[in-house]
Amino acid sequence: MNDAVLDPQDTGPSKGLATISLLSSDERLKGRPKLCSDCGLCDSTLKGRMSSACIFVRNQTAEIEQRLHGRARRPDDERRFGIHRTQYAARMRRPNPQAQWSGIVTSLGARLLEQGRVEAVITTGAAPGTRFKSEPVLARTPAEVLATAGNKPCLSPNLRLLDQVREQGIKRLAFIGTSCQVHMLRAVEAELGLEKLYVIGIPCSDNVTYPDLEYFLTQVSRSPQTIVHYEFMQDFSLWMRHEDGHKERVNYIDFPMDKLHGIFPSSCLSCFDYPNTLCDLTVGYMGAELGWQWVLARTEIGEELFELIRPDLEIGELTSSGDRTRGMPHYIARLTQPPGAKKPPFLVRKLVAYMQRKKGSKGLEFARAIIEMKLLRNLNYVRSKFPRFEARVVPEHVYQTLEPYADTYREVFGRPLASQTEE
Repeated sequence: MNDAVLDPQDTGPSKGLATISLLSSDERLKGRPKLCSDCGLCDSTLKGRMSSACIFVRNQTAEIEQRLHGRARRPDDERRFGIHRTQYAARMRRPNPQAQWSGIVTSLGARLLEQGRVEAVITTGAAPGTRFKSEPVLARTPAEVLATAGNKPCLSPNLRLLDQVREQGIKRLAFIGTSCQVHMLRAVEAELGLEKLYVIGIPCSDNVTYPDLEYFLTQVSRSPQTIVHYEFMQDFSLWMRHEDGHKERVNYIDFPMDKLHGIFPSSCLSCFDYPNTLCDLTVGYMGAELGWQWVLARTEIGEELFELIRPDLEIGELTSSGDRTRGMPHYIARLTQPPGAKKPPFLVRKLVAYMQRKKGSKGLEFARAIIEMKLLRNLNYVRSKFPRFEARVVPEHVYQTLEPYADTYREVFGRPLASQTEE
């Protein structure tokens, strides 16, 4: 694996540096809330429920968790990771080469259909002729689920398929989706008339529109057109796998942020559920060592799902090392810098990247660090761009999680970290 020295095409930022990226300004999405992730609910006959179901109109995480679990989050890692019963490091014994990781998610969806536990699976495929352009899929066969393997990091209106579910009389459904989609699904779940619903969640942060994804890849890769898979990894770098099998790696610190600012939708920068906490089973990578997946069974149904795929899994060990709190004051201070701030010299960046991999947080501590950084970044974004929305879109556990950094936050921003309702 090679570290890439960035030599991006100088095409300039896709959006102005001061632009607030509102999907609702797009013709198809006009009339939607200002913060819109195009989850698909408003493309269905359930559009009338948008005002009472949308996570960007009112975040209902606490109420939904109370319904799912009968309790609130404990004052430990549940504030960061969400309520869960068990968590594992796992991977498929026989990985699917077409999958982003080892293929747990699609293998599980296919297994549910094979055993007749569900009649259909809502998942995300790639639009014909593309690798990464998202397209909602209502899969009725195991082969249709397996064909959707691989990461599509673009916004996808999966919930629009709920109309087809009802029209086709489907009563047993599996849903594979992102945190905003899952929030809306849970909010309308009682109205779907389902006998059984399995919700498999994928940790999600900073999805983009397809044109902006294409632009992003031109800025971080020497050969964007040959990328087959890519992922932000636990070693503080972006890994990209190409058609010929070689891997390209770019350190986070080398990203040309002056070129990338403005490509991420405001909805993603105002989301506080990176770990997809309202699903039954979360399958991601953050809390596991390199080469493994991090799996959290959150509900009784989630435990059922894990046991269903367990015979095909290799189970590893969850570890935790490092101290995320040491670097957090520096990160908070960086939030005050403009996106186009000058990067350190090349050799300094190489040293920083080396120290991050050598001394940085790993395992569960890496997950804690990334989640807390996203919470801080997004809280700052909402406060700077949409201050009137804060009380509606920022759940209380965000402030509880970030409380250890309250003094630093006050010093840097000159205001309390506490929620508006507490001030």
